[in-house]
Amino acid sequence: MYPSLTSSAILRAELSPGEIEAMFSIFSEHFNNATKEIFEHDLSGKNWAILLKDGETSQLVGFSTLALYETSFEGNAISVVFSGDTIIRPAYWGTPELPRSWIKTVFTKSEELPQPLYWLLISSGYKTYRFLPVFYKEFFPRFDQPTPPQMQALMNYLACQRFGTEYHEDLGIVRFTQGATPLRCGVAEVTEERIKDPHIAFFLSRNPGHVQGDELVCLTRVHPDNFTPAGWRVFK
Repeated sequence: MYPSLTSSAILRAELSPGEIEAMFSIFSEHFNNATKEIFEHDLSGKNWAILLKDGETSQLVGFSTLALYETSFEGNAISVVFSGDTIIRPAYWGTPELPRSWIKTVFTKSEELPQPLYWLLISSGYKTYRFLPVFYKEFFPRFDQPTPPQMQALMNYLACQRFGTEYHEDLGIVRFTQGATPLRCGVAEVTEERIKDPHIAFFLSRNPGHVQGDELVCLTRVHPDNFTPAGWRVFK
């Protein structure tokens, strides 16, 4: 039985100082080199925050930050959701409220944006990468098929647009020159059992520098047609 959680989506500009401080506290619990300056700089580039609170105490126990925006690629308008920090305290790992509220928020806030809608994800930990095979049928990069040239071109374009020279196209990695925040020990430990999962093994092979904070760039289309059965359950 999962702990009770509630969630709410708030405009970044409407977050209270107390909420930002609580978010930073959770952030610093999970990442090395975490500073208020790094956290607030990353937060300033987002326009929404999803806050997860304990259903009994109303204490903030997790959050996700989002940048929803419109751009164009090869002359066509598209929409992008870029997810920033997505963190939940260990006692609440596995709860469906985080993916449910994330998908609900993205669909609600992108209703008037042009389609298709893509999720640009960067991941320094395998737990974040695992959201892709759990909830989406088609995503890249992945272990069982090469990234199609058109999808790779879009991925490169969006990553260069957002990260500039910190995106290493030959590696598919974002390597921050300043402000890298690798996960703390114990947050996403790689065990012999975990590495049997081909998705996790692939992530580790593609992002060997994750322990230093390297981020693997990933892309998927956010659409009900692309949901796995698990994706459909949280979407409904």
